[in-house]
Amino acid sequence: MPVALQSRRSFMSLPLLGIGLISTALAQKIYGPGASDTEIKIGQTMAYSGLLSAYGALGKVEAAYFRKVNDEGGVNGRTINFISLDDGYNPAKTVEGVRRLVEQDEVLFLAGSLGTPTNLAVKAYLHARKVPMLFLSTGGSMWNNPQAVPWAMGWGPSYFSEGRVYAQHILATKPNARIAVLYQNDDTGKDYLNGFRDGLGDQVKLIVAEVNYEVTAPTLDSQLLQMQAAGADVFFDQTTPKFAAQVIRRITEMGWKPVHYLNNIAASIGAVLVPAGLDNAKGLISTIYLKDATDPQLAEDPAVKEWFAFMKKYHPSGNLLDSTNVSGYSVAQTVVQVLRQCGDNLSRENVMRQAAALKDFELGMLMPGVKINTSPSDYAPIESLRMRRFDGKQWIAFGEVMGR
Repeated sequence: MPVALQSRRSFMSLPLLGIGLISTALAQKIYGPGASDTEIKIGQTMAYSGLLSAYGALGKVEAAYFRKVNDEGGVNGRTINFISLDDGYNPAKTVEGVRRLVEQDEVLFLAGSLGTPTNLAVKAYLHARKVPMLFLSTGGSMWNNPQAVPWAMGWGPSYFSEGRVYAQHILATKPNARIAVLYQNDDTGKDYLNGFRDGLGDQVKLIVAEVNYEVTAPTLDSQLLQMQAAGADVFFDQTTPKFAAQVIRRITEMGWKPVHYLNNIAASIGAVLVPAGLDNAKGLISTIYLKDATDPQLAEDPAVKEWFAFMKKYHPSGNLLDSTNVSGYSVAQTVVQVLRQCGDNLSRENVMRQAAALKDFELGMLMPGVKINTSPSDYAPIESLRMRRFDGKQWIAFGEVMGR
């Protein structure tokens, strides 16, 4: 009897051997630079110094989230090696840092790098080498075009889309407005301006002052005086955090009281409104697509409680009032989702393929109704926003979701 059983097993093993070879082939692991059985290297450039160093909070919270993931076993059994370099928001330093990340550190891809001019400085270099630039911390609409930039992708709503929403809200609430626009004199500011003008449509004539500024300017006093002198009663303020705090305080000192719309990137309570003076900021209008962790109405929200627990354990030095810590946390979660979808195919091509295949992906800190969707023909992960108003203590969301 034992002999008969042995003979049967030997006979059955012949076809199974072929099946085993097929299974092995199907399960073959594919690795690009920076990926192995144990590790995935991800690079980033960030402004930890310089005029826009407030945004360095993004890189710090992302690094903290990846530490959390690694403590929990990594992604598909692999730890994330996150290499984030300071470029001071200087395109020349961005080029230097990215070359190091690609040629020396041999990262698989870049994620969350900050800035429109900085990322533009390395776009051609990275595209020539087919290195993905994922979920860039810039709202430039150019990053949502897979035909023009097939190896790059933004994350949050584009500056163009946000600018358009402000214009639509102004037309709906103050159709006879006299509008002043202040914008940064670079691609970021021009994207906001173009979206704002597009949203006004044939009512673009409502703009009575259109003034730009340089990021190296010591103050924006002359620009503010020019807009006040134009008789503007609505102010679309496209400034970065440092200047936003100055502007909010200064217009109060000037006695100018327009309806004040502040772009989302400068709407942080901790980094902007507290330095500006909370009383001075009362009545500000902005947009939101991420939950405000400081909103008492969300105190029992499971995702908000989870975020607070994460911050306490992995990023205790992070400012709980700074909304960039919610944004960076959510970007890092999206990166992890792409890696999960990649499975054992960690080629650069598959990383980009999976980034363009996010379907109704929900994150706990996104506002209700806001989901992440990408496709090979649409590289804009988030295109929905809600309006919000600062009441002197906190931002209060109002109205329905706007945009797509």
